[in-house]
Amino acid sequence: MNSKFWQQRWQEGRIGFHQSDVNLQLIKYFSTLALPIGSRVLVPLCGKSVDMVWLARAGYDVIGIELVESAVQAFFDEQNITPIITEFTSNFDESTLKRYQGQLAGQTISLWVADIFALSSTAIGDIAAVYDRAALIALPADVRPDYSEQIYKLSNNAPQLLITLNYEQSKKDGPPFSISQEQLKHYYDANYEIIELENQSSILNSASELSVTEHVWLLSKR
Repeated sequence: MNSKFWQQRWQEGRIGFHQSDVNLQLIKYFSTLALPIGSRVLVPLCGKSVDMVWLARAGYDVIGIELVESAVQAFFDEQNITPIITEFTSNFDESTLKRYQGQLAGQTISLWVADIFALSSTAIGDIAAVYDRAALIALPADVRPDYSEQIYKLSNNAPQLLITLNYEQSKKDGPPFSISQEQLKHYYDANYEIIELENQSSILNSASELSVTEHVWLLSKR
């Protein structure tokens, strides 16, 4: 992953992808995952998303993975949580990984400062489900197949609630990137049953009148 690109985005405050409110699709469709209370939910490329607060208050432990440490620090600062910080050595490339861990609403939130490809399922522990609102669409096309395989390995094929965008990519540079249904099937069809829960179209940019469709998917183990 392009560490310098994302470090610079956060440093310059160019984080338009960050939502100040909880994602409405998470609230509407999280129950389709049918998770027991207390389950552990993986949130890849989590930033400082308040969706993790919603998950904790709903009764779930959160495992987040984020490349930029300042984003993780900002999450705990903004939620008034003093985290316990632990350092680890990656089994893949011997890089140093950090885990920030704290409690919110009686649940544990563990945010890893790491390249997602440097982590293993052994390191992060058992995962019951994946919530991906901003990870897949943040990655260029050549990285997505490896990413989807890594999520499959990290979560042991756990079900996913996945949100994607679809628009005419030639009219706008990503991220976020446009992902077609055909591309999605290419990334996930071998390991998951893919069900579309909703799609909704809107105008992404009033100046260019670029139409974008947001898709909500449930990915279930085959």
